[in-house]
Amino acid sequence: MADTLLGPAEIRELAARLGVAPTKKLGQNFLHDPNTIRRIVAAAALRPDDVALEVGPGLGSLTLGLVGAVRHVHAVEIDPTLAAALPETVRATHLTVHPADALRVTGDWFDPAPTMLVANLPYNVAVPVVLHLLAELPTLRGGLVMVQKEVADRLVAGPGSKVYGVPSVKLAWYAEAKSAGKVPPAVFWPVPNVDSGLVAFTRREPPAGATRTDVFAVIDAAFAQRRKTLRAALAGWAGGADRAEQVLRTAGISPQARGESLTVEQFAAIAAAAKVSAPGGKLSPSTEMEVDS
Repeated sequence: MADTLLGPAEIRELAARLGVAPTKKLGQNFLHDPNTIRRIVAAAALRPDDVALEVGPGLGSLTLGLVGAVRHVHAVEIDPTLAAALPETVRATHLTVHPADALRVTGDWFDPAPTMLVANLPYNVAVPVVLHLLAELPTLRGGLVMVQKEVADRLVAGPGSKVYGVPSVKLAWYAEAKSAGKVPPAVFWPVPNVDSGLVAFTRREPPAGATRTDVFAVIDAAFAQRRKTLRAALAGWAGGADRAEQVLRTAGISPQARGESLTVEQFAAIAAAAKVSAPGGKLSPSTEMEVDS
């Protein structure tokens, strides 16, 4: 793999040949450090039978590392010029290039089905892309993504952290996430103004008792006014502050708590409690016992 990876000179030469200049609109910062590519591939803990999904392959730096580690690579690239050039750069029969927006990906696009997401994601769409792909591709068992360090911190944050929020909880619905290290700006062209961070995640079963749509609605409402207590923050979602308090007490959560202190399981418990508690009514003792258990 060492002989095939692209360094700074090769990246600039390839870009010049293609007439490509990195654009902020597409969040393009091309990775040009072979050691960082090796580090990403190693940290992803890929298996030889894995099928990797890469979003935003750009000029092909990481793609070249991935094709040597897995049985197939799907690369989704929104820039038509880069998508057309990638097969020529990588020259691997087990590479399929999809010239498309990753936010439009659906499960029937890929054969074979992806098992791992490994990507240097554009900063401006990183969180929506990760959540969309986990929702659309149940075959993904996990992944490793490089994102802006600030975003990485949010994705791996736990309850009680100052940066714990909507991305943290929604990713936790799908997977267990952890930090896999920091990446300095110097390994990119152009050089970004911020550090990047690696986030590794492993899919898990989501909390039981409520649908993803219902749970995500609670999460969005709770963090829309994160300084307020849940009784106040969920009033609009629940149909009034009194109703919100009733649902929270049914779920076994203090109405004075704030969203930043709750786990994804507790958000699921709130969504479930809203289903069994009729507006303006009380739960029967048997229902309360079922919810508490």
